[in-house]
Amino acid sequence: MTDTRDRVAAHVREDPGVHFNAVVRATDLAPGQVQYHARRLVRAGDLAVERVAGRTHYFPPEYGDWERGVVALARRETARDALYYLLDEGPSRPADVADGVGVARSTLEHHLDELTDRDVVDKRRDERNRVTLELARPEATARLLAAVDPSAADRFVDRFERLLDDLLE
Repeated sequence: MTDTRDRVAAHVREDPGVHFNAVVRATDLAPGQVQYHARRLVRAGDLAVERVAGRTHYFPPEYGDWERGVVALARRETARDALYYLLDEGPSRPADVADGVGVARSTLEHHLDELTDRDVVDKRRDERNRVTLELARPEATARLLAAVDPSAADRFVDRFERLLDDLLE
């Protein structure tokens, strides 16, 4: 393995779920270099890749499909905040989660679509057709959230999305 490839792999091990642009910034390598070496690492089985919401995320190979999905989604502030809310409060109504997280219901629903598609959050309906949100695997989700340390750039993008949502409502 080359020194450059070692740097890329080491950064991913230190920051599982990191997205491509963050690897470029953190390693101070050109995007083409990161792309080339990340592809080689993925082909060799030394990295796993997950594409979520238009972003490419890299993981150590021991992360399974479900785990990669949780961490990649938790890199987004609103999704991460919703997961923490559900961990703290337990099963909750969508309006309560939206209020607790401080986002519009439509913004929450956007993130819930991905979270439910990847079996991170379950939407349950009662006899009156009211929805309750619940974590599918709370203990595993809590463990994986500990691995997520969003970069300043990630937080900026998330807050910009929230600002746009607020302006459009």
